[in-house]
Amino acid sequence: MGENIIAHTAYPHSKMISSRAILLSLVPIVVHAQDTTLPQPTLGARSTPIIQVGGKKFKDLNRNGRLEPYEDWRRTPRGRAFDLVARMTLEEKAGMMMHGTARSGGPLGMVGAGTGYDTAAMGRLIRDAAVNSFITRLRSDPATLAAQNNALQEIAERTRLGIPLTISTDPRNHFQYTLGASVQASGFSQWPETLGFAALRDAALVRRFADIARQEYRAVGIEETLSPQADIATEPRWSRISGTFGEDPDVARDLVKAYVQGFQHGTSGLDSLGVLAVVKHWVGYGAQKNGLDSHNSYGKFASFSPGDLETHIKPFLGAFAAHVSGVMPTYSILQGATVNGRPIAQVGAGFNEQLLNEVLRKRYGFDGIILTDWAITNDCGEKCQNGAPAGERPSFADLGMPWGVENLSKLDRFAKAINAGVDQFGGVEESQYVNEAVRAGKVDERKVNESAYRVAVQKFRQGLFENPYVDPARAAQIVGSAEFQRQATDAQRRSLVLLENKKDFLPIVASGKRVFLHGIDSATATRYGFTVVSDLSQADFAIVRTGAPYQTVHPQYVFGAMMHEGDLGFRDGDKEFEEIKRISAAVPTVLTVSLDRPAILTGVKDRATALLANFGVSDVALLDVVTGAAQPQGRLPFELPSSMAEVEAQKSDVPHDTAHPLYPIGFGRRYSRVAR
Repeated sequence: MGENIIAHTAYPHSKMISSRAILLSLVPIVVHAQDTTLPQPTLGARSTPIIQVGGKKFKDLNRNGRLEPYEDWRRTPRGRAFDLVARMTLEEKAGMMMHGTARSGGPLGMVGAGTGYDTAAMGRLIRDAAVNSFITRLRSDPATLAAQNNALQEIAERTRLGIPLTISTDPRNHFQYTLGASVQASGFSQWPETLGFAALRDAALVRRFADIARQEYRAVGIEETLSPQADIATEPRWSRISGTFGEDPDVARDLVKAYVQGFQHGTSGLDSLGVLAVVKHWVGYGAQKNGLDSHNSYGKFASFSPGDLETHIKPFLGAFAAHVSGVMPTYSILQGATVNGRPIAQVGAGFNEQLLNEVLRKRYGFDGIILTDWAITNDCGEKCQNGAPAGERPSFADLGMPWGVENLSKLDRFAKAINAGVDQFGGVEESQYVNEAVRAGKVDERKVNESAYRVAVQKFRQGLFENPYVDPARAAQIVGSAEFQRQATDAQRRSLVLLENKKDFLPIVASGKRVFLHGIDSATATRYGFTVVSDLSQADFAIVRTGAPYQTVHPQYVFGAMMHEGDLGFRDGDKEFEEIKRISAAVPTVLTVSLDRPAILTGVKDRATALLANFGVSDVALLDVVTGAAQPQGRLPFELPSSMAEVEAQKSDVPHDTAHPLYPIGFGRRYSRVAR
């Protein structure tokens, strides 16, 4: 309802509405609806005056001494958002369409290695550019992170309309750290990667995890999660598989739904205790051509056969059923894909009207925020297109992902994205281009009104206008609590997949056993009763932890230098493989491989006495399974190919389609005896 009202209402865009009569002529009945039974909420204010009306307290956010509809917590989020947008200048609405990066150190604030924000720089972005959504990459302890987020909210509280910030994050509760895709845990409970949840196929567990993560996020002042990843892992070489729910679209659909419900705090969508979930990447990102990633110019294409896109849409249906609040389009250009029988325009999804308006908005009725992936409006110059010259380190300053619209001006990229359906631009704060696009007639201001409205509705639903502040002491108690970590560790144990267990070697009693370790903490093993030895000739057996094989194919590119691409198999001469061969030739060997991609284990299957796949596991959880204190319960969330030749022959957009997989999807053994 609100979107249609705003789309057909003309607003002054260069000055405040000064007449109450004019305001009332613009605002529909919905703005005036009140629920007088609502209890008085806690008001968090550092500089805003508190006024009393009818025995209730309200924040006078614009400091005019009157209770305006947008300040009235008795009204609906939609009504309040409508009133707020009517009071905003074009510059303020354009600022609301930016989703910037909270400055905290490192190039463009991407690294975030410090423990605090650059409040001077943030003040300029919040006050002067009117930006009120930011991603945080701080890796501080919970109390410090909470205090730092409060400091940013104090700056926002002092702006003209007192619009609070929405602070977002990449996932923080797993093992892998990938710049631009995840954040190191820093005290948060540590769970397996989402692939581990897919290995368990347990929607209730996913919802419980997301509910715990929701509590941890809100405790530190984070209100938005740039997750879940609903992409299907149909191309085994792709470097972003670890953040997915695997290769089965039905499993992914059910787990994505549970994930969104847990984060948003219920089945009806976002509420005042929830974290705004942004499902990504709409759509087809898992079908990357040759597995090369579209963060990089050399990987801008996904490869499809006509009709296959519907398979990749299926997991998003779980998010829509859970009333997900946000959707992030993929960077990729979808080669060969069709929509309603017509070829898809060869531009990235953030510029693609077919994918955003025709399918997402119209077919599925999505009315939340469409937030672009980062830097799609940036230029991609020589170093971005072809990599840094030899001897020169790639720089984030050269980064841009304007795939399919490289030849457009930055102004025209902003206009094309907005006209395609985008509400917010990730990783940029260049709101001046939105202003210019409207004034140049390239964008109808009604589209800007709609986008600002959608963003504002979510802020009101979360109660941020009443109280955006958190208690740092409480954050220290909640985040990573003993009970939360107990549940997380149990999920790690259960998610292990037992692939091989020759002669029922596992489980094994620790007492009296001499063990050689590779990649395992010796102190932890000693606490279990093992005698750790450094000489293989003295060992009864070995435990080896290793990662899945990968290559750095394009180190001259910013993300190419960080991504796991290339071959999936262990190769002679690789340091880890040579160590596995050396150890397994001497003693029985328990090998666990972290599967961030579907590794080819042909070269290690016969060498390992026991073979365990993991998707993020601590030494404690691993040793619990090795010793039989817990049973591995996982099943493979994707097939494991038998050779690179079969990987190269499969289709990038089709699930589990190699000819002769070494282990099929769903494979997983169980122990047949207790430890002895």
